[in-house]
Amino acid sequence: MSGPWLMPFHPGAPRPVTLLCLAPAGAGCGQYRSWQAMAGEEVSVVGVQLPGRETRFAHPPAEGVSQAVTAVLEELKATLPPDGTLIVFGQSFGGLLGYEITRRLGEEYDRWPRALVVAGCRPPHMWVGAGRGLADHDAELAKLLDVRALDDDDLDEDSRELMLDVLRQDARLSLTYDHHAAAIPSTLEAWGGETDATVTSAHLDGWRAYAAGAFRRRMFPGGHYFCLDRAGEVVAGLRQYWSRP
Repeated sequence: MSGPWLMPFHPGAPRPVTLLCLAPAGAGCGQYRSWQAMAGEEVSVVGVQLPGRETRFAHPPAEGVSQAVTAVLEELKATLPPDGTLIVFGQSFGGLLGYEITRRLGEEYDRWPRALVVAGCRPPHMWVGAGRGLADHDAELAKLLDVRALDDDDLDEDSRELMLDVLRQDARLSLTYDHHAAAIPSTLEAWGGETDATVTSAHLDGWRAYAAGAFRRRMFPGGHYFCLDRAGEVVAGLRQYWSRP
């Protein structure tokens, strides 16, 4: 598929640390642009841009999760410094994609990221069939994914329909997920919002089965979109992985 899939938010050559960020369903990776300044000079913040949104608005949607992950891996292995550190961060549906990227990067290329951090994301086995029927039921789709932007009074009908169309694409994409129960040796953290009714602390605990190494659950003030509301705290939490002595 046409690309590029990766969008670095810094000028110049790759840096020693890469923070790979995957957005929630219906969203583009532009929301992570501001993280570059917060991350520091040794870090490359790189967004994964799925087709059909933002800079790839005119591109046809991905046909399947496996195909999308393969495309990301091909670009990642070509740009990641040989001795560089990789941290994968995924929010909601992006967390599921982040898990698959982490798993396959390690299993197929023997290149395990230092850490996988998932935010507001149910564990992989709970995604099996989760989008079934939702692509044709907009209200239920928006409710399940807690898409607050759809309730914005300033959002016109055309913009709302475009947003829903991307959500439908991601619902269909989630149905192509072939569940893998592999535990990863990378450090695994599952983060959530204290008032998030979509992904609860009990859901986050389900990620423990996918951790062959260290596992941690952490709760932040806020709901499903705590990552946007408390971006500074989230980036500070991620900084532990590139500020080690």
